[in-house]
Amino acid sequence: MERKTLFVDVLLPLHLPDTYTYRVPFEYNDVIAVGQRVVVQFGSKRLYAALVRRVHDEVPGYTTKYVLSILDLEPIVGSHQFAFWDWMASYYMCYAGDVMAVALPSAFRLSSESFIVVHPDFSGEYGDLNENEISVLDVLARQPKLPIGEVAQIVGFQKIMPLIKTMIDKKIIVMEEELQQRYTPKSSTWLALAPAYAGDEALRTLLAGLEKKASLQKQLLVMLKFLQLSKMGAEEVKKRDLAGCKELSPSALNTLISKEILLPVQRTESRLEEYANTTSPSTIVLNDEQQRAFDTIVGSTFPVNLLHGVTASGKTEVYIKLIDRVLSEGKQVLFLLPEIALTAQVINRLRKYFGTAVGVYHSRFTTQERAEVWQRTAQQTGGFQLLVGARSALFLPFHDLGLVIVDEEHDSSFKQNEPAPRYNGRDSAIYLAHLWGARTVLGSATPSLESYFNARNGKYGFAEMTQRYGGVQMPEVLCVDMRDAQRKGEVRQNFSDFLVGYIRQALERKEQVILFQNRRGFSLRIECDTCHWVPQCKHCDVSLVYHKATHSMRCHYCGYSIPVPEECPACHSSKLKMKGFGTERIEDDISILFPDAHVARMDLDTTAQKNRYLEILNDFEERKIDILVGTQMITKGLDFRNVSVVGILSADNLISFPDFRAYERSFQQMTQVSGRAGRQGTRGKVIIQTYQPYHQAIRDSMANDYQSMYSSQITERRVFRYPPYYKLIVVTLKHKDQSLLDTAAARYAASLRGLFATRVMGPEYPSVMRIRNQYIKKIMVRFERSEPLATAKKEMLRLADKLTEDKQLSRLIVQFDVDPL
Repeated sequence: MERKTLFVDVLLPLHLPDTYTYRVPFEYNDVIAVGQRVVVQFGSKRLYAALVRRVHDEVPGYTTKYVLSILDLEPIVGSHQFAFWDWMASYYMCYAGDVMAVALPSAFRLSSESFIVVHPDFSGEYGDLNENEISVLDVLARQPKLPIGEVAQIVGFQKIMPLIKTMIDKKIIVMEEELQQRYTPKSSTWLALAPAYAGDEALRTLLAGLEKKASLQKQLLVMLKFLQLSKMGAEEVKKRDLAGCKELSPSALNTLISKEILLPVQRTESRLEEYANTTSPSTIVLNDEQQRAFDTIVGSTFPVNLLHGVTASGKTEVYIKLIDRVLSEGKQVLFLLPEIALTAQVINRLRKYFGTAVGVYHSRFTTQERAEVWQRTAQQTGGFQLLVGARSALFLPFHDLGLVIVDEEHDSSFKQNEPAPRYNGRDSAIYLAHLWGARTVLGSATPSLESYFNARNGKYGFAEMTQRYGGVQMPEVLCVDMRDAQRKGEVRQNFSDFLVGYIRQALERKEQVILFQNRRGFSLRIECDTCHWVPQCKHCDVSLVYHKATHSMRCHYCGYSIPVPEECPACHSSKLKMKGFGTERIEDDISILFPDAHVARMDLDTTAQKNRYLEILNDFEERKIDILVGTQMITKGLDFRNVSVVGILSADNLISFPDFRAYERSFQQMTQVSGRAGRQGTRGKVIIQTYQPYHQAIRDSMANDYQSMYSSQITERRVFRYPPYYKLIVVTLKHKDQSLLDTAAARYAASLRGLFATRVMGPEYPSVMRIRNQYIKKIMVRFERSEPLATAKKEMLRLADKLTEDKQLSRLIVQFDVDPL
């Protein structure tokens, strides 16, 4: 019977527009399937793990390379995932390969160089070989294997694949694929009692024999410990539990194994901590407002529902009830959170009720841990049913998704900015749920204007909780006019006397304090008092920030760092002054004002190490920390029962940011951080320090008046043609040559205006016009909400491709950001 010739179209984890076709060796015909990873050669030197998108028998019009091997017994990516990836690539104007590179855990994204070795059947005769073949063999005689990249250097020309192919056909060499699986299941050795000694009589004889000889006493001790741990041989014991006992001899243990008295058994085990649920969700009793919200969501005919609940209103309890309902139907739940720091508290609460059903997925996990979570999510039985994580958890291989919860849905951390795809986790979650026919719940105390607009206009269902759980009062928000306080001499080291007084009272009552400053570092900049020179990054158009811990000036865009200058290089003055303040300086200054208080800082610098953020949060929760200083990390949904005072040290940084969302975001951040105060018992106090005490965003935050903020902003958005009335696409162009960038941006903007006329704004330089030696220009295109965008996006991509066809602009980078935040 003639064997059928099959081909596969594969997706590579690269920024490439198409799939690529490879021929399937006959021996793989019966096992190859869509969704499996296969090893393919792409280009002259590299091997990649590609994903099979299609299996077919359509012969392409060119000679194809072969699939080298299959990495998976079963597909690791399913049809729902491929559909999700295709939508994301289309909507966010990138390639499916970009999505694959972000979606798959790094353990599954493999690439390497190919090597050649001498064929085992090569006779060693050089008579029929040409000069190039002999040169290659001479090198292989000195080293056992040779990277293909080095072959080009040996023979002196670049196109070496025909030479390699000829040598393979002549059976002079063979290819060796140095492609290592980066994920391997974790295994451990367990010890079992050999069946020959399982009976009581046989066991007594064994122990008696060991006891008789003094030389066997160490083996006897090992056996007695084994029998104790194994319940007299009835159970297996981990080898490391025995080997870890200091009083036992490792050599005696190994002797018992070599004598086959104890038999080693290899078992796969999880790298993840296992938790047993201790409480049933049925023990949660919802109050009237929570019950109404739960009933509204369950009874809603809308696939997407917005839950607007003030801080500490008990949204998590409603979530738990919804999760329990869906899990009881045998379906999976995805619970998305904006920050890894926030996952710690939420995970602990969810594990209390759902135990081992809970899986956690985020970037702080190791490569191996992420790969294990991926595999256990895909398991039909015994796998994870409730997945909790940041935006990357969207890409997990669900098998029956029934509910998606997006907590703190307003948070800008759900948006990925680099690399492509530049997707919004909240919006992508809604589409993922749509693919599965699942329900989506968006929750927040300060919903985004877009989500609230959709709820108000009948696109989303809506549930509201206006009171804090247990009758706890909302915090009292007070404002300090820093201009007036400085005039009166009531400001010390960036703290008003008013704020210092409330901090002192809280500490005297053994209560805790949170201080919020949305800038890290010690000082925003160092400035010469004589000529006003400021140290700048040599790669970016920004000033360097002083970090006291490392005594260095650092760029927060590219990481460039220099020692702190002793004098001004421009005028040689030694009068260098620090301007502005960040979290590091706040931590330093507050420690001086309250030397007996335990102060900690939580920002990007202090949480770089794995689990460091968790240690800080646990210490604060256990009251080992009196004052916690932090950036926006501390504003998001954290629940601390003993915090009575929150200080917002510089509200002006929030409200003065040059962005049309500045009002909305400043209200959200001030309201969210205010919500950390007084969550149990006495009413909390929030003190806002500002030079603009009558700014409407501050007034709305003080009154916790979301409606006022929404009403004023939605009117401005309509007038100035911003979301939610319009959709935005921002095109970013980058080039190392500023004049070429100017030319390219002008040409591209003119082409866009030819299609979209007045919808096009720019090109303009952003506030930071150069990052990592790349000059930047941006163009914004606005489309009406009801306008179909698929055709417009294709035209924008076509024009960008046409632009980069110009040889002068071959190094031009064009990036698209759909729905920028």
